[in-house]
Amino acid sequence: MKRTSAQSIGEIFNEFLKQERLESQFNEQKALTLWPEIVGPGINRYTVDRTVKNGVMTVTISSAALRNELMLSRTAIIARINEALGDEVIHNIIFR
Repeated sequence: MKRTSAQSIGEIFNEFLKQERLESQFNEQKALTLWPEIVGPGINRYTVDRTVKNGVMTVTISSAALRNELMLSRTAIIARINEALGDEVIHNIIFR
């Protein structure tokens, strides 16, 4: 078998995710890792837990006042997360 073109590991990985239909789950997990970078260390300090399922991110915040502030800026946070991912992955954020 003769190789005609070389592929990077990233290209092979992305191709595998598409073939196995795991791309959306991978992007959801990537959104979780981006949370501290998006909101910053001050807000992340009050983040107790975060999960994503079917495009809905659930974030548990230990401060009620901060939780209310985050609810007001929900659409901006969603836009920043999706922009960082380069795809429409998160549709809603629930703060608890």
